[in-house]
Amino acid sequence: MITVAVDAMGGDNAPVEIIKGVVDAVNKRKDIKVTLVGKIEDIERELKEYTYNEDRIAIVPATEVIATEEPPVAAIRSKKDSSIVVGLNLVKKQEADAFVSCGSTGAILVGGQLIAGKIKGVKRPPLAPILPTVKGGSLLIDCGANVDARSEHLVQFAKMGSIYMENAMKIKNPRVAIVNIGAEEEKGNALVKETFPLLKECKDINFIGSIEAREIPYGAADVIVCEAFVGNVILKLYEGTGAALIKEIKKGILSSIRGKIGGILVKPALKGIIKKFDTSEYGGAPLLGLNGLVVKAHGSSKAKEVTNAILQCVTFKEQDINGKIKESLTN
Repeated sequence: MITVAVDAMGGDNAPVEIIKGVVDAVNKRKDIKVTLVGKIEDIERELKEYTYNEDRIAIVPATEVIATEEPPVAAIRSKKDSSIVVGLNLVKKQEADAFVSCGSTGAILVGGQLIAGKIKGVKRPPLAPILPTVKGGSLLIDCGANVDARSEHLVQFAKMGSIYMENAMKIKNPRVAIVNIGAEEEKGNALVKETFPLLKECKDINFIGSIEAREIPYGAADVIVCEAFVGNVILKLYEGTGAALIKEIKKGILSSIRGKIGGILVKPALKGIIKKFDTSEYGGAPLLGLNGLVVKAHGSSKAKEVTNAILQCVTFKEQDINGKIKESLTN
């Protein structure tokens, strides 16, 4: 039985969508227990709306909530009874195998390192979401945790990302690429030029060279390595472009009788394409390299993404991703 602590108060749709997602997860799998962390009255009120095995959903009280706009370090230190701090402490005490939150990214990143702690040998834990592509999912590492990363950090990101994709996503010998402005080895900024030869020499990964941003949606690599500033720009542009395209397609279909008739004909195919590029299918972004698992889901997450983030934790634990990361650092 795997226990996942879930921040019931974090995100734009808390606690309604969070609790719906939790109930869906425990009803889908019999090997999951969830500990909801947050304000007891709010959680109990929402749980009354559902039917579930009460032995597999527990509540741990937390009276405070860290808002997105609060300075992360100060918030983690001052709000000891916040849902994020209490949830992370459950991981630290090994009372939960993982912690999932849709709350403040900064607080989760800071708290993950200060409370759960880093695996010995990990220099910088990266945030690593899965991006949908035409070939499946690709791991973007890092997308928000380490803006001023060095070359040695990027090499470690590549190693951890490879371990994650090979074991969690079942991709044998995953292709690793570094984000660049061209395919040539001599291109790039100082960080990329310094990192490229180190990745090339690394025997633990299948390094295929540089990847340009336009190649990412086509699945040109399984692990996409970059520092967090570049990664976050890629992630936000990816999400924004996808949402804009869907909006314009719907607008075009509804703009005329011919469009509406055509829309009916192409609807099954469109639904399949939209599902393929739906980021919620992959759950949240794990903060790799910590003692225990911490997963950051989108602040706007609905129940489906919360459910998938919880199921993602089960795979992470079953495949012993942390154990494999520790092993790779000692070799």
